[in-house]
Amino acid sequence: MSLDLNTIWFILVGVLLTGYALLDGFDLGIGALHLLARKDEERRIMLNAIGPVWDGNEVWLVTGGGALFAAFPHVYATVFSGFYLALMLLLVMLIFRAVAIEFRSKQPMLWWRRTWDISFSVTSVASSLLLGIALGNIALGVPLRPDFEFAGSFLGLLNPYAILVGVTTVSLFMMHGAIYLLLKSEGDFHEKVRVWVRGTIIFFSICYTVASMATLLFAPHMVATIKAHPILFVVSLLNTLAISNIPREIYHGRDFRAFLSSCAAMVALMTLFGIGMFPDIVVASNNPANSLTIYNAASSHETLSIMLVIAIIGVPLVLTYTASIYWVFRGKVKLDRFSY
Repeated sequence: MSLDLNTIWFILVGVLLTGYALLDGFDLGIGALHLLARKDEERRIMLNAIGPVWDGNEVWLVTGGGALFAAFPHVYATVFSGFYLALMLLLVMLIFRAVAIEFRSKQPMLWWRRTWDISFSVTSVASSLLLGIALGNIALGVPLRPDFEFAGSFLGLLNPYAILVGVTTVSLFMMHGAIYLLLKSEGDFHEKVRVWVRGTIIFFSICYTVASMATLLFAPHMVATIKAHPILFVVSLLNTLAISNIPREIYHGRDFRAFLSSCAAMVALMTLFGIGMFPDIVVASNNPANSLTIYNAASSHETLSIMLVIAIIGVPLVLTYTASIYWVFRGKVKLDRFSY
């Protein structure tokens, strides 16, 4: 792999999207688990566990989309036009999810809070599912015309493999969110969440195993690079170790280490996805010659160079700010009159 500007930007876009998966992943996972809590106080704890950070976490998705537009405009045009309906559905889900978070505790009536609780949970699951379906279609490949225009349909995106990846994404976010909730809760609710964690680990393990086998059958090109460069199998090994370490840390009550293992697994999974795709960004399932790569879809060399300078300056600032926010709001959730 030659580390030219195109490759650097492929990696940078991947880093931004991985950051989104890490941070908003536990937000969406907590939303998916929200209805499992029966008491109003428990649901408020769940909302306030993500309250100070959820909107900042979603900025990573916007930043990733912006970087994709600037570095690989043809990919942006093809994906956002071809997946238009799916992306609009995702946008609607994210909007209603945000409204649910903000409106849920504005009124004390049971029907009011129950309505927004359902909205928060359903939109969190739907958002995770749509993100996973999009990822599954990118891995599997979509039909493209010679001018790189999407040649499929919305229903064609709802294929079994993509849906399987979508369900696996939901299970991963649920596990990630449950572990994060362990860090933010205490007392009886903390012990209840510990039971949820065990269930989500089993759910994810089953989904991940089935999705891995399906990838070998239906998207064998995703492992071609590892076959050609066996040293890259180390990433897959590290991913397996990280996933295996999660239940071990949970068993010993080391919640923070379990969360770090969950983060490491997500980074490894995104790295494996990037390795499998490289140098393609969108694979044409009907004709490989129509695929969008980091070279035929990229901006000019001058544009990539200027943006790299901006990224070198801006990314450390964003990371510093994000880290400071999490440091300020560290510790267990304490409900008061200013809480959600």
